[in-house]
Amino acid sequence: MTNAVFPQTIFMTQRPFNDYGADDMRYGDISADRLIREFGLKNISNIVDPYTLTRLTTFDNPQSRFAGVYGGAHRGGTISVQDCARLLFEEMQKTSLPYSFVGPYRYLINQMLRHFQRSTGTPFSDAQLNAAYQDKIVNDNSHNSMKLAIQQELNDHIDFSTFGYPQNRMAELSKIIRSRVLPKFDSFLLDKINGMGITVHDVHATKIDIISLDVEEQGWKACIKFIGQDHFGLDVDDIRKRKFNQLDFFKIWFVLQRYNKFGFKPFLTNMEATITLQGVK
Repeated sequence: MTNAVFPQTIFMTQRPFNDYGADDMRYGDISADRLIREFGLKNISNIVDPYTLTRLTTFDNPQSRFAGVYGGAHRGGTISVQDCARLLFEEMQKTSLPYSFVGPYRYLINQMLRHFQRSTGTPFSDAQLNAAYQDKIVNDNSHNSMKLAIQQELNDHIDFSTFGYPQNRMAELSKIIRSRVLPKFDSFLLDKINGMGITVHDVHATKIDIISLDVEEQGWKACIKFIGQDHFGLDVDDIRKRKFNQLDFFKIWFVLQRYNKFGFKPFLTNMEATITLQGVK
């Protein structure tokens, strides 16, 4: 029986890495008429009207009891496209606060919004993001845990007589992984308030490698590397969802990204985590 040789990839999502053709990576491709008519994005801000490039007053705020008393005529002054975008980004920062006020990763959203505002489209990575990704993997002890599934398979099938893991089990290991839930930031409560739910939430593509496997007479130790990639961008299906369409944060985000007067570039969010698993004979 031949033992597997490492490093070796044990899982890869069908969705590709560096998928710049995805809808959520488009920018500056939607007109004002379509944003309003198709997506209902007429009132997205309490500060500015991005379609008329006008500052709003209390009388324009849809949440104010004075809204509409002047028949919809805007009373604020006109502003430039650049100033309008700047004010929308400032409002976006403020509206993100309810979703990122606890934990060590709550400031990541500020960094990612600044990266979005620069509109370079270059990939984003950060040590804190990697730490959050690793915490998500290591602390998942649910029945769908990827960590526990890999650990159990290795523990059950390592051959201590040959000090290795059989190569013919690799396909089964990949199958087991596919039956589990990939790491993502969608916990019922914590990810909704620590900033991760709105910065990443899902993970578009994932790759898992076994870097090394050391087997001794009484136990084993494996080094496992997870690589994840998400898109900091919104697609048309996102903005049609009620949870996105009703929140100012996401409405502003979609307009800044997709409105043809702005066209701020979305970007790839790269993260990785290396964990150690071990077991006994």
